Amino acid sequence: MDSHSFLQKTIFLIMLTLIVLWSSFVSASTINHTSAKQAIMIDYDTGMVLYQKNQDVKMPTSSMSKVMTAYMVFEALKQGRLTQEDKFKVSEKAWRKGGSKMFVKVGDQVAIEDLLNGILVQSGNDATIVVAEGMAGSEKAFAEAITLKAQSLGMKNSQFKNASGWPVEGHYSTAEDLATLAMTIIKNYPEYMHFFSRKEYSYNNITQKNRNPLLYRDIGADGMKTGHTEIGGYGLIGTAKSDEGRRVILVVNGLESIKDRANESARLLQWGLNGFENFTLTASGETITQADVVFGKSDNVNLTIHDDIVLTVPKLAKSRIKMNARYSAPLIAPIKAGAEVGTLEVDIPEVGIREYKLYTASSVEQVGFFARALAHLKMMIAGETA
Repeated sequence: MDSHSFLQKTIFLIMLTLIVLWSSFVSASTINHTSAKQAIMIDYDTGMVLYQKNQDVKMPTSSMSKVMTAYMVFEALKQGRLTQEDKFKVSEKAWRKGGSKMFVKVGDQVAIEDLLNGILVQSGNDATIVVAEGMAGSEKAFAEAITLKAQSLGMKNSQFKNASGWPVEGHYSTAEDLATLAMTIIKNYPEYMHFFSRKEYSYNNITQKNRNPLLYRDIGADGMKTGHTEIGGYGLIGTAKSDEGRRVILVVNGLESIKDRANESARLLQWGLNGFENFTLTASGETITQADVVFGKSDNVNLTIHDDIVLTVPKLAKSRIKMNARYSAPLIAPIKAGAEVGTLEVDIPEVGIREYKLYTASSVEQVGFFARALAHLKMMIAGETA
């Protein structure tokens, strides 16, 4: 083989390798299909949605509803209205409830700590009723309370008819709302996250394993809750952290089997953790652009943002991010420092456009009457208006 042919072959192999690597990157950073009927994945730190499918469609939530019940207990614990040592009495209704059970006994006094483990590890329908009756007097009153609480958290498409997620008409939520709930718990009640990550719990000499399949895979998962009903399919609220500390929240529902739920949720979570990274595009106070000013003692003013812009972007995509400052030019003096004057559009590959408000970094005083008149005359001659 002559040197020219060898060089051509080498270049071809290099190009082929680059194409394969790029294809791998694209497939790792974009997911356009999931077998889940409803899904959403969010970066916890930035709040950016990495993937969504039917995220605002009302759906049966099955035992994922128990996370809402747990929220009410966490809130009461943090506010001092309950302690983990407080006990609630088991009613006959709770004892008789079917489905997954903690196996409490009628008349027993059960500690809040045990009930939380019974709800979140053992997925006990009986435990949720004990909590509901203990906190609100009846499960119906508790369901009304958690519906109101959900609405106050921004879960605008959720309604609860019971504490467990037992299938009944009018009991529903959305993947988006459940992700909001997960975000709120992680932010406000991190001291209780260990209840979600416990792999097994024993009560009345009966040991049950946590049904969350993500906890048994080495992908950084540490919660939250599975669910299943015939009408709703198999679902899961999950969250995981990367070695670098980046957290992702996932909600899926409508999967056809336990195996599908385990594999699909793991696939999505790993993609969310490995296919993206967080970085600061610009810091608070940095100059984004400079705007022209008329009738002012300065001919321009710097425009800036109030908060850091931290983005979640596909890996290797930072160089393709585009920024566009939009404002009515020129600005007219007098101008106050911190005045909102426009919008910064950030176009993120494979994610979309995010908008941030632009503010003036300093004030610009207006020149006197004659200087303004002269400036106005010059603009008229130049064919400009202000």
